[in-house]
Amino acid sequence: MSAKPDVWLASGVRTPFAKVDGPLSGVDAIAMSVPVAKTMIAKLNGAKPDFAVWGNVVPNLTWSNIAREILMDAGADATIPAHSTVMACSTSMIGVFEAAGMIDGVRNLALVGGVDSLSQVQLGLGMSLSNWVRQFQGARSLGQKLSHAIDLKLRDVRLYIPAVSNRTTGMSMGEHTEITAKVWNISREAQDQIALESHQHAVAAWDRGFFDDLVIPFGDLRRDTIPRKDTSLEKLARLSPAFDRTSGKGTLTAGNSSPLTDGASSIWVGSEKGLEKIPANTPRVKLIDWEIASVDFRTEGLLMAPPYAIPRLLARNSLKYDDIHLWEIHEAFAAQVLAHIKALESPDFIRDKAGVKADFGKFPRERMNPTGGSVAIGHPFGATGARILSQAVKELAAMPKGQRAIVSICADGGQGTVALLQTA
Repeated sequence: MSAKPDVWLASGVRTPFAKVDGPLSGVDAIAMSVPVAKTMIAKLNGAKPDFAVWGNVVPNLTWSNIAREILMDAGADATIPAHSTVMACSTSMIGVFEAAGMIDGVRNLALVGGVDSLSQVQLGLGMSLSNWVRQFQGARSLGQKLSHAIDLKLRDVRLYIPAVSNRTTGMSMGEHTEITAKVWNISREAQDQIALESHQHAVAAWDRGFFDDLVIPFGDLRRDTIPRKDTSLEKLARLSPAFDRTSGKGTLTAGNSSPLTDGASSIWVGSEKGLEKIPANTPRVKLIDWEIASVDFRTEGLLMAPPYAIPRLLARNSLKYDDIHLWEIHEAFAAQVLAHIKALESPDFIRDKAGVKADFGKFPRERMNPTGGSVAIGHPFGATGARILSQAVKELAAMPKGQRAIVSICADGGQGTVALLQTA
């Protein structure tokens, strides 16, 4: 058997990202993904990917394998296998890792993407009511149906309303991160500074055309709607706490947290042979290694897995922080980003928590999220992985040979994914 080929990532395209109940609110996750998939497949000029992976976090009862449904609606070759995946906010990044593991010299090119429409959240019936409806439909006679109708109890008539919260704890992501902010002594001022920089970097990147080949039009929408040119520390400071409104110590606000967002994104994963199918000017870098971490979020911070994964990944590759020329850290919350940095600069945390004996140096914050992060760009859960990786690929591909990037995403459930990329 021949050696497994090197794996490369090439930047894909995405829709503009928009806040929930905004200009993308009228389309569901499939309809939002179809133009992205069509654009990517059109770039192959008659060729086709060997398979596709697509992720979606918010469930919908009208589909199970959204990846296949997207390809069918996009008019793709029906012989392209497609499977779906989910890992909360890491969904389309874990899709990239899955695809990388399947690139073997026979399968050489994968289309990977993700999507979420937080405006199109389908409500469900409670389990008792669902069982009642199913049994009612199965009743064969009018008498059986009437008898079954009498059995319905008012207490069984309940709707299931999906929430952005952890099932085990019942707490929202923001409530969990408020705890993390207090444990790590993350100030409101520091969070607002991260948020301001995220908006400034995103606006500047849009203004200089960085996103022009990464974002496709969707209807009348041409660019992300969330980055604000007019934001300032003064404006951010006036916002009230969003998740801890009673203690007087809440620091997370709508301004320093990523907003609920609609959007779809994509990326190519392939061998050198596979990437011969895509346009030669598509930015591409090598995927060197990746790490997945999980922590017990009942005792650790819900979104604190990446500081466990990053030291392990660096140590395995004999690297320090200064060897990484670009850092893309997902901004679920500015407080979570700052807690990650504090943990990564703590020798005790790295030794006792991550289990790594190494001195990685000072974290180079000036190399972090240079074209904006999720606080400013938005965070459609399933789409963020492909968005942040495509963005990093384009940023890194413009750097000299041998430069490296770390891309990190925290995810609900106490999990996190980290990728190591390099120009070659």
